[in-house]
Amino acid sequence: DSATALLEPVPKPWPTPPTYFETNKFTYPFQEFVDTYGVPRYKEANPALFTAVTFPFLFGVMYGDIGHGFIIFLGGLMLVLSERSMENKKMDEMSAGIFSARYMFLLMGAFGVYAGIVYNDFFAIGLNWFGSEWEWKDGLDTVDGTTANMTKGCSYGDASCIYPFGVDPAWHISSNELLFFNSMKMKLSVIIGIIQMTVGICLKGLNALYFEEQLDFFFEFIPMLIFDMAFFGYMVVLIFMKWMIDWDARMYSATCNSDHDLYPKCLDGTYTTADMCPLDYGGSGDGCQPPNLITTLMNMALMPGTVDEPLYPGQAGIQVVLLLLAVACVPVILLAKPLMIRSRMNAEHGNANGSFSENPLIDEKDGYGVVVDHGNQGGGGHGEGGGHGEGGGHEEEHDFSEIVIHQAIETIEFVLGMVSNTASYLRLWALSLAHTELATVFWEKAMLSTINSGNPVAIVAGYSIFAGVTFAVLIVMDVLECFLHALRLHWVEFQNKFFKADGYKFTPLSFKRILLAAWRRLCASASAAASASDTQQGFDLPCDLPSSGACTGGAPADDGVPDFHRREGGRVSAAAPCTRRVASPPSSTYPRTRPPDHQTRPTYQERGLSPNNIRSGVAGAWRLLIGLLIVRLAGMAR
Repeated sequence: DSATALLEPVPKPWPTPPTYFETNKFTYPFQEFVDTYGVPRYKEANPALFTAVTFPFLFGVMYGDIGHGFIIFLGGLMLVLSERSMENKKMDEMSAGIFSARYMFLLMGAFGVYAGIVYNDFFAIGLNWFGSEWEWKDGLDTVDGTTANMTKGCSYGDASCIYPFGVDPAWHISSNELLFFNSMKMKLSVIIGIIQMTVGICLKGLNALYFEEQLDFFFEFIPMLIFDMAFFGYMVVLIFMKWMIDWDARMYSATCNSDHDLYPKCLDGTYTTADMCPLDYGGSGDGCQPPNLITTLMNMALMPGTVDEPLYPGQAGIQVVLLLLAVACVPVILLAKPLMIRSRMNAEHGNANGSFSENPLIDEKDGYGVVVDHGNQGGGGHGEGGGHGEGGGHEEEHDFSEIVIHQAIETIEFVLGMVSNTASYLRLWALSLAHTELATVFWEKAMLSTINSGNPVAIVAGYSIFAGVTFAVLIVMDVLECFLHALRLHWVEFQNKFFKADGYKFTPLSFKRILLAAWRRLCASASAAASASDTQQGFDLPCDLPSSGACTGGAPADDGVPDFHRREGGRVSAAAPCTRRVASPPSSTYPRTRPPDHQTRPTYQERGLSPNNIRSGVAGAWRLLIGLLIVRLAGMAR
C-alpha cells in the first residue's frame, strides 16, 4: 500500500472554511446586523438576505405614520443623494455608521409611510383619501355613542362599499377607535410573527438538505414544522376565518324577528341563541356568535374536544387531531435523533470488529448523514489509538449522554420558544399603539387646543411645542426604540430557528498587515526593554520611544506600511529617519519585567534564573565538588 502511505488522515472535527459575503452599499448594514449576532457558517443560509426586507418592514409596522415615516424617508434620501460628496470626507465613528446605513433608513422611512397608509395615520389624523363609507346623519351635532350608518346604496358586506386601501377614516373619530385598532394590530402582529418564524423553520430544513444532514431533516425539521402548523398555523387560519365570516348575518339568523321560523314563539324569552341558530355547530352559540380566539386556543390545549363558540362544523374533532399531532412531535424531536445516533455508534463498533476495510483514509457517510470512520481514528467511544481500549465504553456513554442533554435542551427551547416568541411579536402591536397614542396626545394638547382658542400667539406657541416634542420623542426616541425592537425580533425570534452563528470571517492574506503586526511587536519589545533595564548599553531603533514606553514613531503610512519617518502635523516629513539610543538587555539575562497584577506565580526569568545563569551555576557547583573531592583524597593519602 505505498500509495496510501503518502496520505495522512486528519482527525475530526475538521476545520470549517471561513465565511465571506460580497456586500455593496445597500446590503452592508444588514450584513453587519447579522455579523454582530454571529457570523454564518460556511455555506449556511445567510439571514441578511431576509433581514434586508423584513427589518425595515417590521420597523414600519411599529412606526406606521405617513408624516413621521416621510421625515425618516427624506433623511435617508438626503444621505443617498449626497453620498458622492460625503464618501471622501473624514467622519467620526457614529457619523460613519449612520452614513453607511443610508439605504436602510430610506427603506425604514418608506415602510413607515406604507404602514401609515394602512393605518390611515398622518400625524395622528385620519385622511379621507377615497371617501368614507360611513356617515353620521347629524354631522357635528352627533351625540356620543351614536352608531354610524353606511352611505347611501351600501350595505354591510358589500364589496363595492369597502374602503379601497387601509382603514376607513371614520374609525379615527369614533368612540370605539382604540378597541378596533387594538384588535386589528394584535392579530396582524401574531400573523406576521408566525409567518416569519415558519420561514425560519423552513430555512432550517433547507440547511439540512444542503448539508445532507438527514437526521436533522427527518427528526427535527419535519416534526418542528408539524408542531408549528398544528397549533400556531391553525391560529392564523382561525384569525382569517373570523375576519371573513359575516357575523351580522349569522347573529341575525339567531335573533327573534319576523324572518325566523320560531317567531312569534321566541318572544317569550325562553329560547337561547343555540336554540335559534340554524347552523347547529355545537357549543353555547351553535356557531352564530363570534368566538374569543384566545379562549378557543386555550381550551384546545387545556380542554380538548370542547369548543364553546365554534366557527365551523366538526371544529372540536379537528382540534383534537391537531393537538395529538403537536404532542406527538415533541418526543420525536427529543428522542429520535439521539436514538438514531446511538444505533449508528453501535453499528460503528460492529464495523470496527467485522469485515469492513481498515483504510482510515476513507470516511463513509451513512444514509442518515452520520459519518462512520470504522473506528481507526480514535474517539467515538474508542480507546486512544483507535482500538477498543479500557475506557472506550465510558467515553461512548459520555458522548451519548451529551447528545441526549443537547437534544433535550433544544427540544425545550423550541417548544417553549414557539409560545414565548409568538407572544414576543405582540411588541409590534404595543409599539404601534404607543406611537399612535403619543402622536394623538401631542396633536390634541399642543395644536388642537390652541387652534380652537383662535389666538394667533397661542397657535404659534402651540405649534412650537408640538414640533419640538414630536421631533424629540417620535422622530428621535421612538425611532431608536422601534429600531432596537425590530433588531431583537430578528436576533432572537427569527434567527434562533435555524442560525448557528458559529462561523468566522474570511481574512485575506495581506503582507502589509503582517509587517505592521511585526513592527508593533518589535516596538513593544523595545519599549519594555528600555523601561526595565538599568544599563546604559544600547542600540539604535528607528522609532520614537517616549518615557511612557508607547511606540509612537514608525507608525504605518497611508498604505499600511511603516514609514520610519517622523510625522509632523499628521503628514510624513522628508527628514532623515529618527533614531533613539535605547538600553539593550544584557547578554547574560533576559529583560527583567514585573509580572501583571493577576500573576501571582513568578517565572524563572524574574528570579534571575536565565539559561546563562543556570549554566554558570552548574559549572561552579561542579568546580566546588571537584575541589572538595581533591581535598578529601589528599587527607586520605596522609
